[in-house]
Amino acid sequence: MSADVASPVNNKRWLQLVFGVICMCMIANMQYGWTFFVNPIQERHGWDRAAIQVAFSIFIVTETWLVPVEGWFVDKYGPRIVVLFGGIMCGLAWVLNAHATTLTMLYIGAAVGGIGAGAVYGTCVGNSLKWFPDRRGLAAGITAAGFGAGSALTVIPIQNMIKNQGYEAAFLYFGIGQGVVITVLALFLVAPKKVDVAKMVAKVAQTARDFSPKEMLTSPLFWVMYAMFVMMAAGGLMATAQLGPIAKDFGIADIPVSLIGITLPALTFAAAIDRVLNGLTRPFFGWVSDQIGRENTMFFAFAMEGIGIYALSVFGSNPVLFVILTGLVFFAWGEIYSLFPAMCGDAFGSKYATTNAGLLYTAKGTAAIIVPFTSILTTMTGSWHAVFISAAALNIIAAIMALAVLKPLRRNHARAAAAMKADLAVAAE
Repeated sequence: MSADVASPVNNKRWLQLVFGVICMCMIANMQYGWTFFVNPIQERHGWDRAAIQVAFSIFIVTETWLVPVEGWFVDKYGPRIVVLFGGIMCGLAWVLNAHATTLTMLYIGAAVGGIGAGAVYGTCVGNSLKWFPDRRGLAAGITAAGFGAGSALTVIPIQNMIKNQGYEAAFLYFGIGQGVVITVLALFLVAPKKVDVAKMVAKVAQTARDFSPKEMLTSPLFWVMYAMFVMMAAGGLMATAQLGPIAKDFGIADIPVSLIGITLPALTFAAAIDRVLNGLTRPFFGWVSDQIGRENTMFFAFAMEGIGIYALSVFGSNPVLFVILTGLVFFAWGEIYSLFPAMCGDAFGSKYATTNAGLLYTAKGTAAIIVPFTSILTTMTGSWHAVFISAAALNIIAAIMALAVLKPLRRNHARAAAAMKADLAVAAE
């Protein structure tokens, strides 16, 4: 059964979730606010756009590929010290960006920021998987929503500060503010005790035993999930990093768009809506997956993403459709950050959940390597069309794989885990 809604343990775990969400909101701008800095940095220093975007890739790579190491510290020493370290690094990173006068310094700031953001992200997601074994999709989704939607409220303030005071001021003041909030909240984070979550049972099938990171890395199921994560992450990261340049090249960035009683420039409108939808999709599809299964949810969402990206390539030069379709793309993309961690916890257990989810999360870093090449491909072809078509194709293939490959493989993995647990029980008698 699920935890009693009135129990002290249940209240405690929701409070832990709130702390995690706020921390995630504080690191959101480090990824989703980046697109607003690209053009001003280029105009100030004259650096090539592709060279500037290397900083984004460095950030994503360090944010993701070091999460397993940070996850190991979390599983061994608890979440508090790791998030405290992450908050300090996040603040330092944007201070470095504010003073970067060379590409090398910009890259160093990106690496420092990636390390800090990864420490916060991996810890908060892993902690939610441990506190909510009965609602992993929803909990991971709510936590990841902080990262997806956390920058929505600061889109306009950051743009205004860049316009009025320069991008350096935006980096400096927002960086310090975000870092301070994370370090304070880190002091209140704790992991659950085994007795706290022992009676929480999920609708979705769970593994019969806990898999160590080493065991997980030998499982074909993990590598199929990893490949699918890379395929899905690539398109969304491209849209995240290149949204500003895409709107500029389409010639619609500053054209006013009126929707839902609001009028804003197309790029500003798209960025704000994208972040809201990118946040909402994570708990929504996470909750759906808790009810109908991870793979079924993946098929629907991934197919929607593929269709959305293709439509954006065809109709994106219309400012109204640009706003609507980028919203659809982000709504169908953000759920990967709830579905994949939840499935990882389902398949490989709670004991090493932070490290295991962190290993899977490195797929985002692998996908980030592709982002600078999108600028090069666009320069070579003279348009964004080839990039959009490639991303759409990867999403459609991933949708098919969810049902045709992942679902039967996960089923066989569950049977093998149950059989192994039974054999160990017999051997122990």
